[in-house]
Amino acid sequence: MAGPIQTGNIPRSLEEGIHAHFDDSYNVPDQQYTKIFDVQNSRRAFEIDQQLSGYAVAGKKDEGASITYDSQQEGISPKYVMDTIALGFITSMEALNDNQYNLFTKGAKALGWSMNQAKETRGANVLNRGFNSGFTMVDGDGQPLFSTAHVNGPDDSTTYSNTLATPASLSETALEELTIKIKEATNGRGLNIALKPVRLIVPPKLGYEACRITDSVLQNYTANNAINAMRHRSTLRDGYTENVFLSSDTAWFVKTDCPEGLTHFEREKIMFGRDRDFGTFNIRFQAYERYKQGWSNARGCYGSEGV
Repeated sequence: MAGPIQTGNIPRSLEEGIHAHFDDSYNVPDQQYTKIFDVQNSRRAFEIDQQLSGYAVAGKKDEGASITYDSQQEGISPKYVMDTIALGFITSMEALNDNQYNLFTKGAKALGWSMNQAKETRGANVLNRGFNSGFTMVDGDGQPLFSTAHVNGPDDSTTYSNTLATPASLSETALEELTIKIKEATNGRGLNIALKPVRLIVPPKLGYEACRITDSVLQNYTANNAINAMRHRSTLRDGYTENVFLSSDTAWFVKTDCPEGLTHFEREKIMFGRDRDFGTFNIRFQAYERYKQGWSNARGCYGSEGV
């Protein structure tokens, strides 16, 4: 635990003549986690999504014969246990009163910046760790987010995949392959679910490539006078987005419109507070919020590790 900020920590700030302070906070970037997750409010210590099998495809009923009846079963129950995220700093009364630049009243901006970094980093880590078998959802199917062996349903022993069988770098061909895979997705009864790709998510080093693939008028990297089918067909409803918190320079992802896919549960929005310690007169500044990010239906996002 860091000790209180004292006058010895900020000697120059006790005097006039400093033009500006820097490096304690920066502009807060546009929210990026909201382009990965569907944001939901929560009023509980944890949230549970329950998988429920659908019905089989309807069949023909012969005249005078009884109709066929089907049933439903419960499957996995992914659980989102809310995390508490907090940070603060302590300053002596002397440092608070003697600095000439209102430093600590402005400290909430620096705390807010740090809290934002935490939320964005934690959100991106759901994708960053998506191919790592050591990271799974509590009470999920035991698979990481991206897997070739997701359990289809409680009444079906088959599996489905939300990643390419062979990792591929981002390219027009690879993106087409993954979006076709999305459109051909089925539920646990083998019925097509009309899944649609929504947004390509890439790290900054793939941003220009993503732009060329999705926004070029003609087909990319070819002399053929062919249309850009990806753009012409509006395959990606929301285009692409760069996420600076992605740790891999080669991995890329496609968010889909799958219900209960990637979810961010907001339990308590960020709050700021300050108080004074009776014995020392030290002032404590704090920031606090609670949330959880994860997935229930892994069909909510498809991805490739790249090469």
